[in-house]
Amino acid sequence: MSRDALVVGINTYSYERLSHLTAPAQDAEAIATLLKDYGEFNVRRLPGVKDKQNNTIRVGQKTQVSLTQLEEAIVQLFKPEGKNIPDTALLYFSGHGLRKNKGIQEGFLATSDVNPDLGNWGIRLKWLRELMQESPIRQQIIWLDCCYSGELLNFAEADPGDRGKRRDRCFIAASREFEVAYETISSNHSVLTEALLQALDPKWNSGTWLTNYTLIDVLNQRLQAFPQRPLFANSGGAINLTRTWQAPTLESSHSVVTSICPYRGLQYFDCTPEDAQYFYGRQALTDQLLEKVRAGNFLAVVGASGSGKSSVVRAGLLYQLKLGRRLSGSETWQIKIFQPGEHPLKSLALAFVDSELSGIDRASQLAKAEELIAKKAEGLRYLTDAADTKRVLLVADQFEEAFTLCKDITERQQFFECLLGALEKTGDKLCLVLTMRADFFGKCAEQEYSGLAQQIQQNLVTVTPMNSEELKRAIEIPAKLVELKIEPQLVSQMLADVENAPGSLPLLQYTLTELWKQRTDNCLRVNIYAQLGGVMGTLRKRATEVYNSFPKQQQATVRYIFLSLTQLGEGTEDTRRRILKQDLVNARYPEELINEVVQRLADEKLIVTTEIVAKRGETQRVAVVDVAHEALIRHWSLLREWLDENREFLRQKRKIEVAAQEWLDKGKRKDYLFQGLRLAEAEDFKEKHADSFPLSSLAEEFLFESKVNPSQTSIQTINIDNSELINSIFNEVQIKSFHFDTGSFTGVTFANTNINNAYFDEVDLTGVNFINTNLINTHIEKSDLTGITLIGSKLIRAYIEQGEQAFQNSEVNLSGCDLRNVNLSGCHLCGSILSQANLSNANLCEINLIGTDLSSSDLSKVNLNKANLSGANLSQVNLSGADLSDSNLCGANLDDSNLSTANFSGAKLIGAKFNGANLQFSELNDADIMACDFNAAINLTPKQIKVAKNWQYGQYNEDFRKELGLASDTQ
Repeated sequence: MSRDALVVGINTYSYERLSHLTAPAQDAEAIATLLKDYGEFNVRRLPGVKDKQNNTIRVGQKTQVSLTQLEEAIVQLFKPEGKNIPDTALLYFSGHGLRKNKGIQEGFLATSDVNPDLGNWGIRLKWLRELMQESPIRQQIIWLDCCYSGELLNFAEADPGDRGKRRDRCFIAASREFEVAYETISSNHSVLTEALLQALDPKWNSGTWLTNYTLIDVLNQRLQAFPQRPLFANSGGAINLTRTWQAPTLESSHSVVTSICPYRGLQYFDCTPEDAQYFYGRQALTDQLLEKVRAGNFLAVVGASGSGKSSVVRAGLLYQLKLGRRLSGSETWQIKIFQPGEHPLKSLALAFVDSELSGIDRASQLAKAEELIAKKAEGLRYLTDAADTKRVLLVADQFEEAFTLCKDITERQQFFECLLGALEKTGDKLCLVLTMRADFFGKCAEQEYSGLAQQIQQNLVTVTPMNSEELKRAIEIPAKLVELKIEPQLVSQMLADVENAPGSLPLLQYTLTELWKQRTDNCLRVNIYAQLGGVMGTLRKRATEVYNSFPKQQQATVRYIFLSLTQLGEGTEDTRRRILKQDLVNARYPEELINEVVQRLADEKLIVTTEIVAKRGETQRVAVVDVAHEALIRHWSLLREWLDENREFLRQKRKIEVAAQEWLDKGKRKDYLFQGLRLAEAEDFKEKHADSFPLSSLAEEFLFESKVNPSQTSIQTINIDNSELINSIFNEVQIKSFHFDTGSFTGVTFANTNINNAYFDEVDLTGVNFINTNLINTHIEKSDLTGITLIGSKLIRAYIEQGEQAFQNSEVNLSGCDLRNVNLSGCHLCGSILSQANLSNANLCEINLIGTDLSSSDLSKVNLNKANLSGANLSQVNLSGADLSDSNLCGANLDDSNLSTANFSGAKLIGAKFNGANLQFSELNDADIMACDFNAAINLTPKQIKVAKNWQYGQYNEDFRKELGLASDTQ
């Protein structure tokens, strides 16, 4: 591997407003020495002077560097003439940096002859960024230790992008674009360089390579306290920087071998010896691909995202063809690999350009190739025939980019015509291999596309999930090749964790790579795997990184997609929810935006896309989107936060959409349209939440039809005094602003009725059915509510005055009620059912809830001061932030509840159960916890326990008893 470095340190400046420096030359010399001795770099120093004493070249302390000198040196580094292009190029600069802000902000590397008064500012960082665009160097490293150097990373004007070329990059700037950089007082070096030298010191590496990624980890630790704020930008794969070169000792005889990681993280295995030697588990599939290529000239490798399509084609098929051991003469074939990108015809032309040519020759060859490709099939035939080989294998990897990135329908059609037409004209000399996500097959069939869909169907190889034995080989054999040990139970656990997890191969490889980095005694261990969070723990970490990398305007789309892919649990855990990609599209999130974000999330292995055959039509295929694994739903903290904040809104949205689907399935009959309260609530939801939770197009049509076909009754501003409405039915009626006074409503049904702002004064409501009824702002004063049913009703901001009979021993059924902010202080609800009710922020002080079933309810931040909850079922209840001070919870069941930050001060908790309850930061001051069961409580500390009364007589597990200083229960 050829590695070049240009190390620049400028002390001397002729411009009167720029002071001479002392650190840069010393900075540069120290970096140059380190790179040469421990990084295998060919180093050029600038300014370079001869050290007569040692007969070596060193960085000059007083020698000047002109703009022309530095510019020519940088060009030679990143765009060298000739065919011998290095694999890696590194530029280090220490000196003055300048900032020009005259209409357009620009940053410069100051050379000795700069004179801003005369328009000479030095090397423009914008120019340097543009040079990166054109550079053929695969691994590019730039470290700038100067003021305002962060301008290098300002890609708004000139992004040093790949332009179809795979590159690894490491850019480090000493400060942000508006900040100065500093020299240290206690050292001979500048702040950034001092940290670089320490981080690159090979003694930290123990004989293994330090890469650009591990370098950043060290720099982040060392530069936190400095006044300037260094900027980093790593991209692509890891770049080896420094390591020790001494021979391994007897104790570390395997250090050279085990310094090689046999896994590939989230990257595919490529068709190189370095990658292919560790590629295992796909032998049968590779044999199948080889046979297809031997027998024909077209091969479509199709599978779900993350199924390993690119790896099996590159490290399996192509590498075996290069070896020439499987098919006679295949080692002489020409292999051209490309990805369609935004302009697939240009990408195709670029595949026929020799990458080892000089810049000018490459440009000339590219122009000729593009001219031929413009002639479509005939031009590709010419390029194929001109190749001095028996066969040309043209590989279109990630073929779906022809749909996702190429927006020009005409160019897409021409691209397909070019490929398929050339196959007919070239016989067996041209062989086309494409890899494509399965959910895009439907796109291929949307139009005729020169018979593309038919060709794929006739020459299809589907990449199915690896079985247990194949996965085991993929884990164990690469480890053996580098003499790396793996604990047997680790393999078993990893196999179990990826079972039935689509798209898990990159996550498995990434987790293995992380395990390798944290190996101990040359072994991958199950305890480290547990600390990492397993295969799916890697996914969760990755999810947050990917979300944060999206532009702000697309983060809302990411949030919307993941919420859409979550099935809300009803007394159970939330689960995955497969959804048609077309159903994600609406006015708020158009198809183009959904396609773009889904593509990116699939590429990042957070979701899996596939395709199914639609029920309607024999050949219609539709794209389906799914989360990569349910662990993402259960444990990704950001998604959990979104779900917790929006759970009720999601339920409302889906109720409307389910009703709309039922309406469609029933032939759009009018009697399935919404009426009364349900229509009012749906319209209210749409008005308030359409931006965050847009309805499907079908649901929009459903609500429109519901509005234009009304059949509900509306009653407004009425008084019913001393009336009896026994067993009457008010179904789907809207009644607003009315007053019921001393009447009897025994057995009345108000199902699905809107009666907000109502007053019930001393009314007999025995057995009244308020199911799904809107009672917002309703006052119920001194009324008899025995046997009342309020399932699904809303009593938000309702006021129920304490009366002698109000809720007295009534055993009211309030399961699933929305009682947010309701005032039920002093009421008696003993023995009632409140399971799955929403009572967040309600005032329930001094309420009687003896023996009440509150399981799975939301009681977050509720006021239960002095409430009587003895014997109540509070299992799986959310009581985070609730005030339970001085309450009675004797014998209550609080198993698996969320009690974080809850206040139990002075509460009676005698005999209560807390198995699996989360007590993080909860207050137990002066609470009586005699005989409480804390055996499986979580996030509980001795400090919390010891401020409670009778804590010595609680039940704890053995480890926690030791922490409390209590004797073992077994003694």
